[in-house]
Amino acid sequence: MYGTLYLCATPIGNLSDVSARFLETLKYVDLIAAEDTRVTIKLLNHFNIKKPLTSYHEHNKAEKGEYILSLLKEGKNIALVSDAGTPAISDPGEDLVKLCIENGINITPIPGCVAAVNALILSGFSTKRFSFEGFLSVNKRHRREHLRSLENDTHTLIFYEAPHKLIHTLADMAEFFGKDRKIALVRELTKIHEEVMRFTLDEALNKFDEVKPRGEYVIVVEGKSKEQTQSQQQWWENLTISAHVEEYIKKGLSSKDAIKAAASDRNVQKREIYNEYHNDK
Repeated sequence: MYGTLYLCATPIGNLSDVSARFLETLKYVDLIAAEDTRVTIKLLNHFNIKKPLTSYHEHNKAEKGEYILSLLKEGKNIALVSDAGTPAISDPGEDLVKLCIENGINITPIPGCVAAVNALILSGFSTKRFSFEGFLSVNKRHRREHLRSLENDTHTLIFYEAPHKLIHTLADMAEFFGKDRKIALVRELTKIHEEVMRFTLDEALNKFDEVKPRGEYVIVVEGKSKEQTQSQQQWWENLTISAHVEEYIKKGLSSKDAIKAAASDRNVQKREIYNEYHNDK
């Protein structure tokens, strides 16, 4: 009989947020697979839990995933934990979950903290419709393409960001979302120095001209208003197709992606835009 993989959400700061079921599960399982064993051992020591640990992270997930799967097939019960929050959210645990599903392994969650949801409810923005976008690419072109695809979204957007990338991300957001778009920057959730900063993208950029970003951030972006979307969605209406494509190229898109974007705006085939654009050259 196969074992069970338990997806155990760890505290995102305050250790008092752990549940009785979380502690019972860690005491029950045969093995704990941790993003960083050095972080997890501190948690286990705090609650006086003695269990064997193995690492499972982005750089060893292929080989360790197979190892964990083999133990589950032997009937071992395993807990998967991340350094903070719910595993499999912007986390290699997603791949382990898929592997277990493909092999008929039972999976169950031990619910707990998710930084994205806690930041959302603190932001003051609409919680009726929201989109979790996770970490943006470190590749500038890919990051900008991602943000461009979201510039007219009317639902609340949630991102994770590291301090050394924050200013570049805010600058790109200001270009695609507009400097007046409201955001909330949330850090140190549930900790003594928990901080929620609410301002426009322009104000955020001005702040970090003077103060160096510190710690991991959750960026919550207010959705574009329906009125703004309706008034701006035809900005290209009086442009030729070539001029339409060129406007996207000026924003940093490759010609291929600019053609794709123009085709999407006009609801026509990419080939039609491609032919028209290159015939004008």
